[in-house]
Amino acid sequence: MENNQRIGYCCLCLSLEPKGITTNRGMIKKTFLEKGVNYVSDLVIQNLKDLISIIRFNGEKGIRMYRMSSDMFPWCSEYEIKELPRFEQEMLPLLIEAGRIAKELDQRLSFHPSPYCVIASERQDVVEKSIKELRQHAEIMDLMNLERSHYYPINIHINTTKPTKEAAAERFISVYQNLDDSIKSRLVIENDDKKSQFTPTDLYEMVHRKIGIPITYDFLHHKCNPDLLTQEQGLDLCISTWPEGITALTHFSDSRKIYEDSSAKEVAHSDWIWSEIETYGKIFDIELEVKQKDLALIKYLDTWKTKNLI
Repeated sequence: MENNQRIGYCCLCLSLEPKGITTNRGMIKKTFLEKGVNYVSDLVIQNLKDLISIIRFNGEKGIRMYRMSSDMFPWCSEYEIKELPRFEQEMLPLLIEAGRIAKELDQRLSFHPSPYCVIASERQDVVEKSIKELRQHAEIMDLMNLERSHYYPINIHINTTKPTKEAAAERFISVYQNLDDSIKSRLVIENDDKKSQFTPTDLYEMVHRKIGIPITYDFLHHKCNPDLLTQEQGLDLCISTWPEGITALTHFSDSRKIYEDSSAKEVAHSDWIWSEIETYGKIFDIELEVKQKDLALIKYLDTWKTKNLI
């Protein structure tokens, strides 16, 4: 792995969880309805303090790629971030500090909104909720003073093929073209794992060629939902969609079924990384989508003798 290639992990920092450090404090709907936005603010402030701790931990370990948790603001569909109690006094300074430290430590940050974020849905209410979800993810990045660039990507799937891939792609394009710049300047799309859904070739031909949106190459998804491209060709195709000067983002996991549990589905992500990531001599950034999070990353780097090359 080249020394200017980043490899990171997603959301939970298992090394720090025994100390109670997490950005995933949330609540069930009943609790939200009972305790309201004051309790939301309590949780958000704790989450943001711990985001700073995780970013600092990553810096200490030399980890320069990290996907932030979408759960930092629980039930955010039910309110506006800037209207939360104590936003100006406590949340905003923490967001600014998290962004400052990430830049100081040379960490590339990303988001991956929920699978319910479907801007290509046939249902207008789902489209509206999805746009709000994207807007709030982009707003968090804006508040952290992270530039509006695909360097800080917000990654989603098209997440529908109804009634056909072509129709879903056209709806996606139509909604995309009217998104705020804060979203559009960061939004990227990813190939799917189910065989009925979008391959790298599908996304390139049906979406990227029309609007120029970058494609995140997912290694495991391409194995589970192959097109006519080899792994190297699929990787090359997706890398080619990223703007000049912005390193492409990729996702990597081994199959849990193959390496850990034969009863699991082929598409299930592994706990650990069991195979060396083939880069084909190319430069791209990698998010490990594995259950053991930072522990798996650290073990992988140690196993493959690349611990100083991140």
